[in-house]
Amino acid sequence: MNKFEQAINTLKDGGVILHPTDTVWGIACDPFNENAITKVQQIKERSQDQPFLLMVSSIEVLKEYVDSIHPRVETLLSLHNRPLTIIYPKAKNLKPPLVNDKGGVAIRIVKSGSCKKLLEAWGGPLLSTSANVHGDPTPNHFGEISSQVIRQSDFTFPIDKSEKSGKAQAPSAIAKYHPKTGELDFIRE
Repeated sequence: MNKFEQAINTLKDGGVILHPTDTVWGIACDPFNENAITKVQQIKERSQDQPFLLMVSSIEVLKEYVDSIHPRVETLLSLHNRPLTIIYPKAKNLKPPLVNDKGGVAIRIVKSGSCKKLLEAWGGPLLSTSANVHGDPTPNHFGEISSQVIRQSDFTFPIDKSEKSGKAQAPSAIAKYHPKTGELDFIRE
């Protein structure tokens, strides 16, 4: 069984995986499994009312979870290469803690690497958060992930030397989306 099959089986069983994303190492689970979400909250030592972000593999999957996407933003997403998390003001088919108190949701389309392959194999969104206890620094590479986080994860992706998964990466840019104008306000660049 390869690492993708192991990760998918873990997710299907309600487990939590530790894996390289298109930015930093992350903790992920099935966003529709309440027990898995609770486990991520426990690993992160994070409050239940704090929303998570979703990762998806394509614009088509994104459209299943947001009310609308302005054509300008859709074009940007198809051309933009740097990882970009967008906070959409109105989610659909989602509930807390995937949405914020106003019904918005943060989603990033992953465009490359093993994380993209994982999302395609999974066939839907994954709940994602950085692989650290809430309030601790985001680990720049696998070696900086605390043993506590590693022990509490149900499956850890092997480090692939052919990718940048073991090396320092930067978190994604984050922007708020305004559906009427198609404008993005960058919160983190």
